[in-house]
Amino acid sequence: MTRQSTTRWSRFGATLATLVLAGALVTTANHASFAQQRPTSTDILEALKPAPKTRGLTTTPKQMEDQKFLQTIRGRTRALTLDERTKVADIAKDKQKIDLEVYFDYNSAEIVQRAVPDLMELGKALSSPDLRGGTFLLGGHTDAKGGEEYNQKLSERRAASVKRFLLEKFQIPEESLVTAGYGKEQLKKPDQPFAGENRRVQIVNLEVKQSASK
Repeated sequence: MTRQSTTRWSRFGATLATLVLAGALVTTANHASFAQQRPTSTDILEALKPAPKTRGLTTTPKQMEDQKFLQTIRGRTRALTLDERTKVADIAKDKQKIDLEVYFDYNSAEIVQRAVPDLMELGKALSSPDLRGGTFLLGGHTDAKGGEEYNQKLSERRAASVKRFLLEKFQIPEESLVTAGYGKEQLKKPDQPFAGENRRVQIVNLEVKQSASK
């Protein structure tokens, strides 16, 4: 091999090494960014804490009606009807909430291992004395792939899987967790209907306490 060829290959090797290193740095940065975005139990707790009550405000008739309705679905084991989950969604829109991306295998409602750390953080938050006695909505959502009925059933099963995990790992009272599946009705990123951000479980603090002693 000539000196010129050797120089050319040396330059190629240096360029290739630079590209590999750059790729590794981008990958590392992406993983670091993703890790920073995963909420801790403290993040979840702060997101779900009820807003401070304003002194002097009285409970409105609608709020009283909403609380009565929520009491009727506490501890519900069967899937909510269309009217019921629509009502819950209306109540939930102004409540404290947080979205978690909970990983499932394709066409499955079984929680995979990489979803466990996030669900453990959720369980720690829901076990906090600051949230004890409340009612929390576990709302399952899918992306826009597939038919409406299929996505509806899948989102219901996935929300139920999250509830089952929390009951088994943290002994959270069953009546504190309400599950609802919304399929692809409420896309988080409607301009990107197939984005992963749409496949999520939303946790909403519905704020209904059983009693001051609990």
